[in-house]
Amino acid sequence: MNRPQTAYAWNEGTAIAYQIVGAAGPDLLFIPGSVTHVEMLWEEPRVRRFLTHVAGFSRLILMDPRGLGLSDRLTEVPTLEERVADLLAVLDAAGSESATLFGNSDTGPACIAAAALHPERVAGLILCGTFAKGEWSEDYPIGTTVEQWDAFRQWVKDEWGKTSPFHDSAWSESDEGAFSQWWYAMMRQGASPRAVLLLGEMTQGVDVRPFLSRVAVPTLVMHRGGDTVNSVDHGRYIVERIPGARWVELPGDEFALWGGDIDAIADEIEEFLTGRRGGAEPTRVVATVMFTDVVGSTERARVLGDRAWTDLIEAHHSRVRAELRRFGGREVDTAGDGFLATFESPTSAIRCARAVLSSIGEIGVDLRIGLHTGECEVVGDRLRGLAVHIGARVASKAGAGEILVSHTVRDLLAGSGIEFDDHGAHGLKGLPGEWRLYAVKN
Repeated sequence: MNRPQTAYAWNEGTAIAYQIVGAAGPDLLFIPGSVTHVEMLWEEPRVRRFLTHVAGFSRLILMDPRGLGLSDRLTEVPTLEERVADLLAVLDAAGSESATLFGNSDTGPACIAAAALHPERVAGLILCGTFAKGEWSEDYPIGTTVEQWDAFRQWVKDEWGKTSPFHDSAWSESDEGAFSQWWYAMMRQGASPRAVLLLGEMTQGVDVRPFLSRVAVPTLVMHRGGDTVNSVDHGRYIVERIPGARWVELPGDEFALWGGDIDAIADEIEEFLTGRRGGAEPTRVVATVMFTDVVGSTERARVLGDRAWTDLIEAHHSRVRAELRRFGGREVDTAGDGFLATFESPTSAIRCARAVLSSIGEIGVDLRIGLHTGECEVVGDRLRGLAVHIGARVASKAGAGEILVSHTVRDLLAGSGIEFDDHGAHGLKGLPGEWRLYAVKN
């Protein structure tokens, strides 16, 4: 799936960044908690897999809360009312009359308040690793103490965006390396220290306990049993007070949503929204994956205008699908102007790729194509696994009118009569080492 386009909703002069992905089911507004950045989320393979999975059974609307990511920065402590109004503004901009809200950590309270105050706009509520009150009190002894909040503020001033013992509980030791470096980079780009301090002030003072009994929409509450930052007792408190809420206690002790088993979370969301789960027992197959992408699509669309560009893309889709049928390819996904398809053999994939380039060239569209062969997981109509990720990265290295393949494809076709030019060694984003790629000769 290509990275979706970021757009902006406006709430009384404040711009809120959001994206829309998928169209296969009910609207789901996801507001990631802690620190986030809608475009950087797609750079981490496990997060990309999660979002792609969820977008496979919903119309996923992803947003950055005010003060975070690509939304407007903060100059003062935001209020709960402003956060609720922000998410409603995003629903309006996305053309959503009613959506299920998904919040975790510090975005959960705003979702709870919205469900209680605006039931006409909220179809359901999903909460994960969140809380109803931010600060300790005698009637809420599981809250964070004043001393802990003071320690947090000092940590932000001293350590924000750096490797720190404070986040040892955010993910498992196996995630040290590429994942943790991505996380720290997202911290720095997702929020300034001042923004974090202001958001901390808001979170410390939040209290949505009066709203819990007023939530009258279907609700799913999830919490990792060993979460050492937001204790599982927070989730138990919430589920006991929202009428009819469903409780799922997840394994793991990671605080960060992305730091643990997020596939299990996606499966729970899918079952809650659709009544089924597709990720339980994936079928593993060896396949050749083909990714196509229109080169220079943004500039071309600007020059042609919306109507002409839409007509051109429809012609592009029709021609690609015709060649897939001709060479036995299976269309897996179409995102914007790109295709993901699979073939039983690399020979069929290359023949189809050549035919696609020729056919699309007749209507004046330049494509780049990438191929890789490997083991994939088939889950319903979806395809996932490392081979899919590699295929997408190979395609990203191709130029206009070029078909690039991995060394695996080249080796499988030794003696087939198909010739290749050495395209050199490349670093593929999210993959270790260098990969030697080859261009298919015309």
